[in-house]
Amino acid sequence: MIISDIKGTVKLRNDVTMPYFGLGVFQIPDGEELRQNVQYALSAGYRHIDTASLYANERSVGEAVRESGLPRKEVFVTSKVWNSDQGYDSTLRAFDKSMKLLGFDYLDLYLVHWPVKGKFIETWRAVEHLYTDGRVRSIGVSNFLRHHLDDLLPYCKVMPMVNQMEFHPRLVQQELIDFCQSRSIQYEAWSPLMQGRIFNIKELKSISEKYKKDIAQLVLRWSLQKGVVTIPKSNRRERIKSNAQIFDFEITPGDMKAIDSLDRNERVGADPDNFNF
Repeated sequence: MIISDIKGTVKLRNDVTMPYFGLGVFQIPDGEELRQNVQYALSAGYRHIDTASLYANERSVGEAVRESGLPRKEVFVTSKVWNSDQGYDSTLRAFDKSMKLLGFDYLDLYLVHWPVKGKFIETWRAVEHLYTDGRVRSIGVSNFLRHHLDDLLPYCKVMPMVNQMEFHPRLVQQELIDFCQSRSIQYEAWSPLMQGRIFNIKELKSISEKYKKDIAQLVLRWSLQKGVVTIPKSNRRERIKSNAQIFDFEITPGDMKAIDSLDRNERVGADPDNFNF
């Protein structure tokens, strides 16, 4: 990944360009505050917004993008099919509902949100259908560990282009990153700041001070330098702005290794092998 500025992109396996930095909107209610903050992020240079049907805020995301004044093609929007909607026909219905809420003619990226046992292969068939129909520019999965991918890939007519995973200094999963890279599956981070717990890791404080950055900025830059697309969530304008101030410094190889060494296989979200939604 070549890191340039907030509008920089990576090229997916199908040559679609995906902004490597974006805004997540998990747990932010639908409504005026979210709409205004998404618009603020877009005015600040963000070009990637990540939502999902579960978040129940697709309507506000769509309104913000349409009212931003930016051409639709300049904003990369992701959504996801939720677990209770998995299966072939129900995934197609769920997608139609998401598109109606968003108010879009197409989606940039559609993900299978979790690997629901006994359903995710049929769900993937539906997602492939949406892709071949041209309703989605790129498709992928979320929360798929190596064995989930091993189960899915033999059935794929279209390979996943993205795997969105919990990723931060306490949960690196380097072997999974390497596996995805070997299959040209772009790794993407959710919860890169550990839902705020990143600030409790004392080792990060001394490293961040070397670069005159805060811990969040250090960790987001580390994520990008790892080649991981990164979508920190925030509903505060000052944090939306400061999270993006990571393109004027570079972490040394030694400090990258020091941050890598903080891995404890520690999750703040559910385990993909034991989720109960």
